[in-house]
Amino acid sequence: MPPPASDDLTRLLHDWSRGDAAALPRLIELVYPELHKIAARVLSRERPGHTLQPTALVNEAYLRFSQREPGKQWNDRTHFFAVAARVVRAVLVDHARARDAVKRGDGHRRTGLAAALDMAADAPVDMLDLDAALAELEALNAEHCRIVELRYFAGLSIEETAEALGVSISTVKRGWLAAKTFVRRRLEGDPAVP
Repeated sequence: MPPPASDDLTRLLHDWSRGDAAALPRLIELVYPELHKIAARVLSRERPGHTLQPTALVNEAYLRFSQREPGKQWNDRTHFFAVAARVVRAVLVDHARARDAVKRGDGHRRTGLAAALDMAADAPVDMLDLDAALAELEALNAEHCRIVELRYFAGLSIEETAEALGVSISTVKRGWLAAKTFVRRRLEGDPAVP
């Protein structure tokens, strides 16, 4: 299924921003297939036996969107998926924290993020390690952190990421490379990481 038309999505986002409660279910119906693909791709990089399924991830994201304060301004499709990336990250981190609270020291294998940031589907990602690395990156360079969120969690292209951030494509390419390097080194325990 092709991505939703930008005009329809933008209209619904603006309706929702103006407080039209009926716009959110129509919006989710419009973007659900794309959100489901994003969720499936992100979860494919999780550890084996992950209990969260793409549908549950999208449903939880929907719940969090529905609790978003009315009047929050939305710009367009790209802005929506940028926010969706943050929501997906938050859901996965919360799920990982809950899992770790129950199963401390269960012996599951933690994998460096290098493979995950290079989009390798066969290497599981420890979401808590990823979140900690992104928090450190955000403290050093918030734009690089946003690039990772948009590319990794929302599945945006380099061009879409540049549009979402209002920067050039070359800025995103440089930032993506720097962010991947930082996060990879941080998760591998390299003490030389600033």
